[in-house]
Amino acid sequence: MQNKHSHTNLKLLQTLIFSAVFVLLALSADNKVFASKTANFFQTLPQQSDTLKRDTTKKVMKRSGLDSKLEYYAKDSVTLDRKNEIQYLYGGARVKYQGLELDAEYIRFDAKNKVIFASGVKDDKGKYYGRPIFKTEGQGSSMADSLNYNTETGKGIVSGVFTEQEGGFFSGGRTKMQPDNEFHVHGTTYSTCNLPHPHFGIQITKGIATENHIIAGPVFMKFEDIPMPIGLPFLFFPKPNKRASGVILPTPGEDATRGFSLLGGGYYLAFNDYLDARFTSNIFTNGSYDLNLVSNYTKRYRYNGNLSLAYSSSRNGLEGTPEYEPLKNFNITWSHSQGANAKPGTTFSASVNAGTSSYFRETNAYGTYDPTQALRNTMSSSISYGKVFGDGLFNFTSALTHSQETQNKSINLTLPDVTLNMSTISPFDSKKRVGEAKWYQKLTVGYSMSARNTVSTTEDVLFSKSGLNSFTNFVDHNVPITLPFTLLKYLNFSTNLTYNEKWDFKTIRNRYIRTSTGNGYEVRADTVNGFKRGGQYNMGGSLSTKIYGIKQFKGNGSIRAMRHVITPSIGFSYRPDFSKESYGYFLPAQYYTDDLRPGMSVPTGEYVKDQYGNQLLYSVFMNGGPSAGRSGSINFSMDNNVELKVRDRKDTTGTGERKLAILQGLTFNTGYDFYRQNQKLSPISFSGRSQFTEKLGINFNGQFSPYSVGQVPFTSGTGADQVTTYSYQILDRYIWKDGKLPRLTSFGFSFDYSLNPEAFKKRNENIDEINRQTPTANRTQEQIDQLNAISRDPNAFVDFNIPWNFSFNYRFDYNNTLGRPETRSVTNTLNFSGDFNLTPKWKIQYTSGYDFKAKNLSVTRFSIYRDLHCWDLSASWVPFGQGQSYSIDIRVKASVLQDLKLSKRKGYYTRY
Repeated sequence: MQNKHSHTNLKLLQTLIFSAVFVLLALSADNKVFASKTANFFQTLPQQSDTLKRDTTKKVMKRSGLDSKLEYYAKDSVTLDRKNEIQYLYGGARVKYQGLELDAEYIRFDAKNKVIFASGVKDDKGKYYGRPIFKTEGQGSSMADSLNYNTETGKGIVSGVFTEQEGGFFSGGRTKMQPDNEFHVHGTTYSTCNLPHPHFGIQITKGIATENHIIAGPVFMKFEDIPMPIGLPFLFFPKPNKRASGVILPTPGEDATRGFSLLGGGYYLAFNDYLDARFTSNIFTNGSYDLNLVSNYTKRYRYNGNLSLAYSSSRNGLEGTPEYEPLKNFNITWSHSQGANAKPGTTFSASVNAGTSSYFRETNAYGTYDPTQALRNTMSSSISYGKVFGDGLFNFTSALTHSQETQNKSINLTLPDVTLNMSTISPFDSKKRVGEAKWYQKLTVGYSMSARNTVSTTEDVLFSKSGLNSFTNFVDHNVPITLPFTLLKYLNFSTNLTYNEKWDFKTIRNRYIRTSTGNGYEVRADTVNGFKRGGQYNMGGSLSTKIYGIKQFKGNGSIRAMRHVITPSIGFSYRPDFSKESYGYFLPAQYYTDDLRPGMSVPTGEYVKDQYGNQLLYSVFMNGGPSAGRSGSINFSMDNNVELKVRDRKDTTGTGERKLAILQGLTFNTGYDFYRQNQKLSPISFSGRSQFTEKLGINFNGQFSPYSVGQVPFTSGTGADQVTTYSYQILDRYIWKDGKLPRLTSFGFSFDYSLNPEAFKKRNENIDEINRQTPTANRTQEQIDQLNAISRDPNAFVDFNIPWNFSFNYRFDYNNTLGRPETRSVTNTLNFSGDFNLTPKWKIQYTSGYDFKAKNLSVTRFSIYRDLHCWDLSASWVPFGQGQSYSIDIRVKASVLQDLKLSKRKGYYTRY
C-alpha cells in the first residue's frame, strides 16, 4: 500500500515538474514572435479586425493653407482656426504628410506645433467607431484608439494599438514613436488570437524595439486576461531584417514508455537567402534520443531541394530488461527538382529515402505518431539525369535506384541504370516527299540500349566484401523494325521484326546435387567472370478493325439509343530455338558430387531430365538471355464498349441527352502456341469496368481455364518402398470434350463509393489553394508535413464546413486453379472512412475496415478535433492491432507560435 502511494506521489511530482517546464518554455517562446520582425513595429492591418467602412470613392485631396506639405480630405466638414493655426477635419477624414497616411473619424492638425492628433468618436449608443488607421512610408497599416504624432521630430504616442505582424497581433497599451524607427511600448499584449480581447497572449510590460533589437521585460503569459504567476524578468532578441540564425525552442511532452520529452529543440542556421540548415532533436528522460539535420536550398528558376539526415537511439523498456538496450537507426532523405527552363534538353532530379528498416517504426515516424508512416514496409530512392541530343533524335537517361523491404530487410540496389533511346526513323522516306507515302516508305526502325549494375542482398550484408562482390552488370540492345499498312480500307495490318542482343560481364555455371532422398535435386550456382554476348530475334504481325452496332429506340422512354463497339484483333509471332549447342547460350544440366570443398564437387556423368524425359538445359546468363525452345503462337483479343444515350433529366427543355457507359473495356484475351508440348491454348482472361452512376463505378477481372482437371499418379521410391500417390492436376484435355464450358479459375471485383463526394472535392480545392499560395521552395517544414499527411490520408484534412462524410471501398477475390473445394480461396475486404461534426466545433473522424476471411478488423483509427478559435485540440487513437497507440495535442494554431503546445503520447512500442 505504501508503494502504491509512493508511486502516485511520484507521478504527481513528475506532472508538476512537467507543467512548470511547459509554462517556462511557453513564456520564453516569444523569441519566435519577434525574431523575424521588420524595422517598423507596426506592419500589417488584419482585415478581419477592421470593421471600419472605408469609402472607396475617389477622394479629391486639397492642400492645407497652413502647411503646403499637408494634403487633406473630410467627408463631413473642415474647420480652420487661423489664429491658433489649427485645422479640424470631421467625418471620414484623411491626411497625407511627408510619407504618413492617416484615416480617422476626427483629425486635428496643429501647424504651429507640427502635431497631428487623430481619434475615433462615439455614437449615440456610446459605441466607439472611426479609429485611426495609419501607415508610414515603406510599412504596412496599423489601427489604434488614438494617435498623437509630431511631424517635425518624428515622435508620437499611440494608444490602444492593434496591428498584425506575420500571423501575430499586438493589441492594447501605449506606444511611443521615437525618431530613427525606435518604439517604446507599455502594457502591450502579443497573441495569435485575432479577437479584440484575445483568449491568450504574452503580456509585455515594457519594451523597446529598434531596427535591429528588441528589449522587453518583465513578460508573462495570460489566459482570458488572467496573468500567470510565473514570468521572465527581461528578454533580449536580435531583430534582423532578413533570415537569421537562432535557437529553436523544444516542445515539452510525455510518452508512456520513454518518459517526459523535449521535442523539436535545436538550432537554425541561415547561411544566406538560398541555403539554410536546421538541427533538431527529441530527448526523452529514459535515455532515448533522435537527431535530425534538415537543409533547404534553392536557386530561383534553376533548382530547389532539401536534404535530411536523421539518427535515432531508442530504449523501449525498463532499465535492466532486454528492451532497454538502445536500438540504433538512421535515415537519409533527399529531394531535388530542376526548373523547367533551367537547362532545356537536360533534366536532373532526386528522390531518396534510405536507411535502416526499423527507423520509422522505432521513432514512430520521427515523433509524428502517424501509423501510416510508422508501419511502412518499403523505401525507395531514385537519382536520375537525362539529356536529349542529336536534334531530339536521341534521349539519354542515367539513374541510381534503390528499393528496400523493411520486413525481411532485403535491398535491391542499381548503380547505375543507363538507357539510350533513339526515336524511330523511316530510312526509305524522303523529307521532300509530296503526297501519300508508298508502302516501303512506311517502314520504321528504332534502337534502344539499357545497361545496369545491380545487386539484391540484405542490409546487413550490403557493405561487406561478399555484398560488394555480388553486383552483376549487363547491357541489352534492342532494334525494332515495323511496317504498317491498310488492307481493304478497314483492316489495319502491321508486321514487325525485333533483334535483341545481351552482353553479360558475369555468367553462371550450375551444379545439380541430388537430395538425400534421391527424389529431387539442389542447384548450386558458381559465378564466372568474363564477357559473354547472346543475340536473338523474333518476328510477328497483327491485324485489327472496328465493328459498330447502333440501335435507336423510338418513343418517349429514357433510353434513346445504344451503341456497341467491338474491336477484334489477331496477332502472330515466331521465335527460333536459341538453346542449340552451336549458340553456346545454354548448357546441359548434370549431377555433381556433394562436396563443399573448393574444386572437389565433380560431375557424375549423369544428366538431369525434365518431366517429359528430355534433357534439362540452363542459361549461362545471370539476368536473362536468349530464350530456349522454338515458339510460334497466335493471339486473339476482343474489346467491347457499350454506351447508352439517355434523356438528361436535368435539362429543362426535355430534349437534352447524355451518354452513360454501361461497359468499358470489356476485353477477352487468349492465345495458341503451336510448338508447346502440352496445354497449347492459353487461359482465357477478361477484364472490364462499368460506370453505373457518376458516384459509383466497378472494376472486374478474371480468367477461364479451357482444360479439365483429373487425378494424376505420382510414384516415389523403389522396390518394396515404392509408393504411388494421386493428386488433382490440370490435364492436357480440353474441357468441352467432356461437354463442359471453360472453368472459372479466378475472379476479382471492386468498387468504391462516397455518400458525400463534396467532401473530397472541398479537400482537393484546399490542397490546391495551399499549393498555390506556398510555392515548393518557400514552404515551411510544417506545411510540407501537413501536405504529406493529407496526400497519405484523405481524413488528414479537417474541414468543419463539411458536416459529414462517409466513403467505402469493397474488393472481392476468388481463386481456384483446380476447381476443387480444397483449393478454393476467397477473400473479400471492406474499408471505410468518414467524419462528422458532433457540434459546429467538434469533428470526429474514423478509418477502419473488415477482412471477411480473417474475420478481423483492419487498422482502425479514431481522431477527434476541437476548434478552440486560436487554439485547437486533436486526439488520435488506434485501439488495437500492431499500431496500437494514442496521442493528444493542444496547441496554438498559428505557425509563429508552433512550439506553444502540450502533447501526451502512448506509442505502439509501449511494453508497460
